[in-house]
Order: sequence, then C-alpha cells, then structure tokens
Amino acid sequence: MKLFASVFLLSVISLVPTSSSHAQSASKQSIIGVWQGTAINKEKSIPVVLKISGTPTHLEAALLNGTDKSSATAASYADGHLILTFNYYARAIDATLQNGTLTGTFGGKRGGFFPITLQRVPLTPAPKLTPASALGILGDWEIAVKSANGESAWQLRIAKSDAPSASVRAVIQRIDGDTGALYGTLPADFKLGDTFQVSHFIAAGSALYSIATKADGTLEVKNLLSATDTVAHTARRPEQARKENLAPPTDTAQQTTMKDPNEPLRFSFPDLSGKTISNTDAQFDGKVVIVAIGGSWCPNCHDEAPFLVDLYKQFHSKGLEIVNLSFEEEDQLKDPNRLRAFIARYGIQYTVLVAGNTDQLNEKITQANNLNCWPTSFFLGRDGKVKEIHAGYAGPGNPAANKALTKEVTELIEHLLSEPAPVRTAALKQ
Repeated sequence: MKLFASVFLLSVISLVPTSSSHAQSASKQSIIGVWQGTAINKEKSIPVVLKISGTPTHLEAALLNGTDKSSATAASYADGHLILTFNYYARAIDATLQNGTLTGTFGGKRGGFFPITLQRVPLTPAPKLTPASALGILGDWEIAVKSANGESAWQLRIAKSDAPSASVRAVIQRIDGDTGALYGTLPADFKLGDTFQVSHFIAAGSALYSIATKADGTLEVKNLLSATDTVAHTARRPEQARKENLAPPTDTAQQTTMKDPNEPLRFSFPDLSGKTISNTDAQFDGKVVIVAIGGSWCPNCHDEAPFLVDLYKQFHSKGLEIVNLSFEEEDQLKDPNRLRAFIARYGIQYTVLVAGNTDQLNEKITQANNLNCWPTSFFLGRDGKVKEIHAGYAGPGNPAANKALTKEVTELIEHLLSEPAPVRTAALKQ
C-alpha cells in the first residue's frame, strides 16, 4: 500500500508544472515578430504596433507609427519577461508573454503608465481611399482656437497615408510645434457624417483624435486624450475661414519678440560637467549663434535636434555656434540621465547647458516678450544681437512645413554668416 501511494504521489507531482518548467516553457516562446494591440489611456484605446527583431541574445525593438519608428535603446527578454527601454524619453515597456499575448505597461515617471495588450499578428493593408470615402477631407484646414499661447488658429493637414496599414495621415500644427504624424483608416463604406480616428503611439507618448465630416463642409475635431482641451473644434478650409474673418495661424517668427532688440541676448548657465558657459565667452565672439530653448521631455525639441545637428555640421566651420538651453524637471536636474540620452541619441556636438526647471523659463530668460513655446530658437548675428526668433518647430510629421522651415532657416544662417564680424566691444561683455 505504501509503495502504491508513493508511486501515485510521484505520478501526481510529475503532472504538476513547476515554476522552473513554467520558466522553461515561457522562455521557449519566441518574442520575434510584429505585435499589434492597444494601450489604454484615459479609458481610450490607442492602437499600438511593436516590431521586435534580431536574435535572442541581441534583440532590437521599435514602436512603429506608419513609416516612422521609435527605436528602443535597450531590449531584454528572459523567462517570458520583456523589457524595452526608451531612455531618451525615460520610458519603458515592461510586459509578460503568456499564451501568445504580451500584457504589461508602457510609460515612465513623467506621464504615468498605461496598460498594453499585444498579440503577434501580421500587418494588414488598409482599405484604399476612394473618392466616395475621402469625401473631400484631404488637404489643408484651419482650426480656430483661443490657446494659452495666444494663437488664434491651428493648421490641420490630412493626406493619403504613406504606410499601407493606414489610409490617411494627419497632423495638427500649433504655434509650439506639431502633433507628430497621426494615422487612421477610413472604412470602404465611409460616408458624410461618419467619424474616424487618427492616432499614434510612440516613445514620446500617445495621441488620439476623432474627426467627423459635417454637412456644411467643415470637420469636427476633438482631442480624445486632453484633460484641458475637451471641446470639439471646427476645422474650415482656409478660404472659408477668411470669408468668416477668422485669423490665420500665427506666423512663428512673430510669436516672440525682444524687449530691446539693440541689446545682445545674454545667457550664463552650466553644462553637464558643471562648467558655466556665457554669451560673453570667446567661443561666441563674432560668431553667428542659434540659442535653442527646449528640454529633453519635449517631443518637438526631439524633432528639432536632428536639424540643429545638421546645421552645426554644415556651418560650424564657417562660424556657426549652437547653444541648447535645456529646461528640465526637478528630478532630472538632480540627475539628468534623460538629457544625456537625448544628446547621445542625436549625436549632439554643440553646447548643451542646463538652464533650470520648466517653470523658470521667463525667470531665466528675461529679455523676451511672449516667450511661451517649446522649442523657441533665437538667431543671433555676429554682433550678438537677435535677428530673428522662431517659435515652435514643424517636424517630419508635417513634411511640407518642415521642408519650408528647413529652407528658410538655412537661408537665414547663410545670410547671417555672410555679414562681416564686428570688433568685439565692451557692450558685449556686460
């Protein structure tokens, strides 16, 4: 009887999965592939696409947004546990793979954490736009607003998608920058009065907008994730907005001005090593200088960084200097790991200074009127005086505006560099 009981007990034990066998089973589940699903933000579902490639010992991963991607800076997978780090935004994905489903969270200290659920499924082509389904939604629109930054209108652009998995691509351009590319799909039977959504889920965070067509030829646009911008906005064609005497979007070069344009722009802040760098230092003497105000938390500043890097490579030897005045949150001021990751990600070689926290912008930069956009760039001539100020940045999410801005700024730099360098005066040392 004892022998039978012992055999029976051993048989039962062999049928019960142990934690080690669980781990072995989980570890054998491949993580390579394209994973699709949703994230939940403010009780709203946002589409998520995650691509994981490489080998088990050397994983690579990226959040996909149409043709764009946010690459992870580190990736690990062991015993069914996936961790992807996006250190340039101080965010991460922490998820567990079980029964073919990845469940976990995305986020960081800034912005919080959002539940995500993903499954490995192939990307499927979206229905093609037809004249009936497009209903004249493509093209440029203006959204009349009364924003905290003092602007009167935003620009909305809707185009055919450049990615096969979506049918439309949209972007909203505000004075402080654009929303980034937003993708959505119109069903084949889309009709007047219907509503569709455009969104993104990237390392910078998530965005979700609803757009409804109206019988009067306008669109109704609503930000579904904003805690402050909760109203539905009307988007009109530019010509219709002019007929209704509505103001166009604010010129980015008119948003911020100098209180005294005859004074040189002054700055004096520490770099990451603690060394104080000032506008009166010899490295800026007789140079054209871009003073770019931003922060590593700011998505539009991330968009701007590669452009500044390109300008620096192109014109530094001809007399261009760039100074990034970075305003960070208090925890980042104590240990600016995200700012270091920001610098490393874009290969920044120009000067980066830590100017203060995000609430100190006007306290630290006192010479400007209406300085309220992240980023804002001051363009200084060889005499140290401000020649132009550009608020915000039109990034790759708004291709036409980005191309125009690149041309405009490049021509401005070339013009400023062509001017003779003045003799350094005592006034610049004040």
